[in-house]
Order: sequence, then structure tokens, then C-alpha cells
Amino acid sequence: MDTNTLNVKNKRKEQDSMGQVYVETDKLWGAQTQRSLTNFAIGNYKMPAEIIKAIILVKKCCANANSFLGQIDKAKAEAIDFACDKLLSDDALIAKHFPLVVWQTGSGTQTNMNANEVISRLCLTEKNINVHPNDDVNKGQSTNDVFPTAMHIAASVLTYKNLLPSIAKLKDAFKRLGAKNGGVLKVGRTHLMDATPIYFEDEISAYCESLSDIEHQIQNSLEQLYKLPLGGTAVGTGLNAAEGFSSETVKLIRQQTGLPFKEEANKFFGLSLKNAVVALNGVLSAYSTVLIKIANDLRFLSCGPNAGINEISLPANEPGSSIMPGKVNPTQCEALIMVACEVMGNDLTVKLAHTQGQLQLNAAMPVMAFKTQESIRLLCDAVKSFCFNCVEGIKINTQAIQTNNDKNLMVATALTPKIGYEAAAQLVKTAYQNKKSLKEVALKCGLLTEEEYDTLIFNSAKKNN
Repeated sequence: MDTNTLNVKNKRKEQDSMGQVYVETDKLWGAQTQRSLTNFAIGNYKMPAEIIKAIILVKKCCANANSFLGQIDKAKAEAIDFACDKLLSDDALIAKHFPLVVWQTGSGTQTNMNANEVISRLCLTEKNINVHPNDDVNKGQSTNDVFPTAMHIAASVLTYKNLLPSIAKLKDAFKRLGAKNGGVLKVGRTHLMDATPIYFEDEISAYCESLSDIEHQIQNSLEQLYKLPLGGTAVGTGLNAAEGFSSETVKLIRQQTGLPFKEEANKFFGLSLKNAVVALNGVLSAYSTVLIKIANDLRFLSCGPNAGINEISLPANEPGSSIMPGKVNPTQCEALIMVACEVMGNDLTVKLAHTQGQLQLNAAMPVMAFKTQESIRLLCDAVKSFCFNCVEGIKINTQAIQTNNDKNLMVATALTPKIGYEAAAQLVKTAYQNKKSLKEVALKCGLLTEEEYDTLIFNSAKKNN
């Protein structure tokens, strides 16, 4: 027996093509949403609010396009428009009336119908206009083109409005850090071993450039995400959509979002493959590798402090140990690394889900949408926290930097043009064995004057462009 029918108190009857079900009277959804709640009680992950809002936006624009094209009457279109605006302006309404989990049909049909049913009931309760969820709200549409369109819109909006600004803010923070500490010569390191000197601002410039590169890759991904497959309906042919429907609706979506959305020229491609979503997640994964590199660099440079490199100090935000008094850890770096690992795992999930595109439809879209939105949100939040609680508070330790410079024997590389490789190698061995600085040994051996030595070392870190 369906447990939905066991207790009918404070419930109303809802009807769909499979019969009647009971829905709690204070809920706006209908029969298909209720069936999904019963049939897919899997985990706690709900469909992301950004996806819900994107679907609602699509419904709003579709209604107005259909009205413009004479497909539904003006009163119904205005009621749908009103209902959509009411939902889009109230996060609490969305949280209450969109209860479905990610793990449902691979097309996202239940979530699309959830939106159709809620909008339909709002039209009735708020405007006293009878609007059918399928015939009116879903007019000229299929879940098969609505859901991928919503995926593209949601990912584009969150990427453009949140992700790109967060990257720019992190890049600016590093630029300021480098500029503030310009002219500071320090030990370079390769293979985690001492190498030739480098200026601090040049070391930091690598981070800025890598972030600029990610920005460029994201912009390229957005160009593909801006293409919307709406109008393909069930299999890409556009069956039951009026002529001009997709172009008119996409124009309205463009106006509503302020982003340059356009029609996907090949709707068959737009429905059966999700290349743009896969590409974006690939960039997010690449971005994660960059963030891990940066976070680990900061951990290495700040390690110790007394028994490590200690060339920079990270902000001390909280106690680091429950047993070691006074210990402070690079927690923002660690949190960022964990987020990056999650995003890289999400990228694999999206790629695997993309393999479930058989014939005219991908049958794993909800998990692709979920993982994409999760990755973007996590990266935005983690980078914001990392920037504010770590990077903006970094200070360099000039005394430790100078001590390390004095102990760095690899500066001998700068001496080789003057004294040759063999002589420089012997200087390194002698200095290491006698626990002397390279400068002391070079001057004692009479191979260089102090002025020659200092000039060679100073010039060694200059960029040779």
C-alpha cells in the first residue's frame, strides 16, 4: 500500500495520468512531485536552488514567448509570470516547495514537473486562474530541453557573478603582496631543494599568471555554456514548439540575466551531449590543481616556524592543537586543498555521467547539474575564505629570508660564468664540509673580490627577458 494514502488528514487529492495521490494542503506541488518523493527517497542531497531558479526563469520566459506568439492567452501568461517572480524573489518558498532529491530520473523530469506544478498552483491560489502544469506552464517544452538549458543558465550565472570575481580578488591580493615586498631576494627551490635566488615578487607572479590563465579558460567555457538547447523539446526536432518560440524565449532569458545567451544551432547535439558542462568542470578541476599548488607553497614557505623554512608568516586564526600549547596550523590552506580535492572528484563524476548520453538524451543530467553547482559554490566560498583569512594577512620574515640566503650554496651557479663550473662545484663542497658560507670560501680562496661576488649574486635573480 502507498504510505501516502495511510493518513489523509490535512491532505488534498491531486490527479495525474496515473491516478490520484494525496498532498499536504500547505504544499504547492502536485501529483508527480509527490510520486517522486515516494519513489526516490534516496539520500539528503536536494536539487540545487540555482537549478530550480533557472528552471523557473525558463518557465517565465517561455510563458511570455508563448503569449507573444499567440500560443497561450495573455491572462495565463501574466499569471505564470507573476508566479515565477514570486518564487524567484523568495528563497524560503523555493526551499519549502521544491523538496526533490538529486537522485531521480536521469532527465530531471520530476524536478521540471515540480516547477510546473508549483507555478500552476500559485496561479490558482494567487490569481484564481486555472493554468495547467503541462499544457500551459510546460507549453512548447520538454524536460529534455528545459533541464539542460537550466544547467547552462545556472552554471553561467554562478560562474560569471561569483566565481570569476572571486578569482580576480585572489589575484589582486597576490599582486598587492608581491608589490608590497618588491626587491626582496630569497632562496629559490626546485625538487624541494635549494636552488638559485629568486625575487619574492617573481615567485608570487607565478600565482597571478596561473589565475589569469584559469580566468581565460573559464571565459572560453562560458562561450559554450551560453548556447541554450531550448526549443529542441523531446528529441531535438522541436515537436510541439511554435515557430520562433526558441529564439523569442532565449531573447527574453538574455534580457533577464544580462548574459549573452543564444540558441544552440544543433538541438540534437544540445540534448544528447553536455560538452559545455564537461568542459567547465574540466577547468574547475584544473583550477583546483592550481589552488593546491599555491596552498602547498604557502605551507612550505611558512613551515616551522622555528625548525622550518619560516620565510613567510600566515595569519594565526585559531589554536592548532588540542595537546600542543601555542601550535598554529595553516588551516586555510588545508581547507582549500580539501575543497580542491572534492572538486576534482566532482569533475570525474560529471565525466562519467556524460557517458550516459545514449541516442537522443543524456540520462544522468541531475547529478551533472548538482556536481557542477556544488563545485562552483565550494570554490567561491573556499577562495573567498582563503583570500580574506590567509593571503591578505601574509607577512614576510626578512631575517629568516636572509639567514636562508646566507646558507644557500646554489648561488654558486651565478659564479660559473666567472670562475667555471668545476671551480664553483669545489667551492660548494668546501663550504658544505666546513659549514661556511659560499661567500666566505670564495673570498678566502681568492677566486673573486667581494664586489665581484655581490654583483654576480645580485644579478642572478634578475629576469633575463
